[in-house]
Amino acid sequence: MHNKYILKKSFFILSAIFILNSCSLQKQFNSKRTSVYYVARQNKPIMIDSNWNKSEWKVIKSLNISNVLGLKPKFNPITNVKLSYDFKNLYLIYQIKDKFVKCLKTELNTYVYDDAAVEIFFAPDEKNPLKYFNLEMNCGGTALMWYVTIPRKEHEALEIDDLKKIEIAHSLPKVIENEITDSITWTLECKIPLSVLEKYGVVTKPKKGVTWRANFYKIANTTSNPHYISWSLIENGKIDFHQPQYFGKLIFQ
Repeated sequence: MHNKYILKKSFFILSAIFILNSCSLQKQFNSKRTSVYYVARQNKPIMIDSNWNKSEWKVIKSLNISNVLGLKPKFNPITNVKLSYDFKNLYLIYQIKDKFVKCLKTELNTYVYDDAAVEIFFAPDEKNPLKYFNLEMNCGGTALMWYVTIPRKEHEALEIDDLKKIEIAHSLPKVIENEITDSITWTLECKIPLSVLEKYGVVTKPKKGVTWRANFYKIANTTSNPHYISWSLIENGKIDFHQPQYFGKLIFQ
């Protein structure tokens, strides 16, 4: 009888904690400061060549990654991103006006964020915005990608064969051993097949009115100009990109 009472009490305590956490997350999701981006649809596939100025992207508005986490870097890169989709793929292209650029990581699913890198974290399941993919790419086009079910605790790295199905084009060399300290503009473009995502988690198929949660980042962890910058504001100020409660909205058109 005593054990049953303890179990019942523990159940109510855990339930209360879950409800409080859910309410807290929901309150943060409903923040008036949430960033929003409208994702345009493509009528035909885009050739992935890292060309920011090609016709498919010219008509699409960009978002800006500008919320600095932690100390302001000595140089603040200007990072713009454009997204679009068709019914089989998500497309995105970055343009970065940068300095102090180096790129050493060439092995897939290694810590590419040590180099000059860009990232997209996105939750493609409308019903479960706390489970997400993080795709991180250095300026040489080497990628890391996980499917995260519990931030900082539980994730599955994409199999290398699946990661290779994500097509990436980049304007800079694959390896930059001597850091570029002068001003330089670089681009990176990629195509993410929805079929790859569906192997790891639930995907609400993009179509008009569908909303995914996401955040975008610019990072360079071990260059001479380390920085951590987000699109959607991380309101608690922590230098931690794995905070889905602060993701913005991608609204498909």
